[in-house]
Amino acid sequence: MKALFILTTFLFLLSCEESKEHVAPAIRDRDSVSVMTSYGVNTLISDSGVIKYRIVTEQWDVNQIKQPTRWTFIKGIFLEQFDEKFHVHAYIQADTAWYYDQKKLWELRGRVRIRNVNGMIFNSEELFWDGMTHELYSYKFSRLVTPERTLQGTYFRSDERMTHYVVSNSKGSFVKSDMDGEPVENDTTAKSDTATVEQYVRPAATPRAAINKNAQ
Repeated sequence: MKALFILTTFLFLLSCEESKEHVAPAIRDRDSVSVMTSYGVNTLISDSGVIKYRIVTEQWDVNQIKQPTRWTFIKGIFLEQFDEKFHVHAYIQADTAWYYDQKKLWELRGRVRIRNVNGMIFNSEELFWDGMTHELYSYKFSRLVTPERTLQGTYFRSDERMTHYVVSNSKGSFVKSDMDGEPVENDTTAKSDTATVEQYVRPAATPRAAINKNAQ
C-alpha cells in the first residue's frame, strides 16, 4: 500500500511539471534565401530596351535580401554580348559568377575566358566587369593572346571592347612598331631572358598593302 502511495505521488508530480516546447533551429538564415532560383537557363537580357546579352547557365539565383543585392551563377555561366545590330561582339565564360545589379558589376571566378570579335582571347582566374565605368580589370595572373602578340601579367585593365588595355608586370612577345607612339609608364627591366614591363598597348593597325590586297 505504501509503495502504491509513493508511485501515485511521483506520477502526480510529473503531471504538474510545466511542458517545454522543443523548437529546432532554422535550416538556414533568412539572408541566404533567394527570391528566385531558375535551372537550365537560356535567356536574352536587355539594357535600356535594347537586347545586349544572352545568358546560358545551369542555375541562376536572384537575391534581393543580401547587401549588395546580387545574381549568383554558382554552377558557371556562358555570356554572349551583342552589338547594336545584334551581331555577337564577344563571349565570356566562367566557373562561377556574381552580378551586383545595383552596382552593375560582374565578378567572374574560376576558369574565366573571353573572346572578342577581333579574335583576342583572354584567360584568367578572376575578372571584374564594371558597367558604370565600362571597364574590365583583374588582379590575378592573366594571359592575353591576339593575332599579333601574346601577353601575360598580374594586372589587367581594359575598356569593354578590349581595344585599349593595360597589362602590368607583364611577360610576352611584342612587335616594336606596336609600341611606337604609346606612353610607357615604367622603364623596361631585363631579367635573364624575360622582360618586366608596364605598357599601354593597343592592337596593331592592319598594313595598307594588306587592305588593298584583300579589296582586290
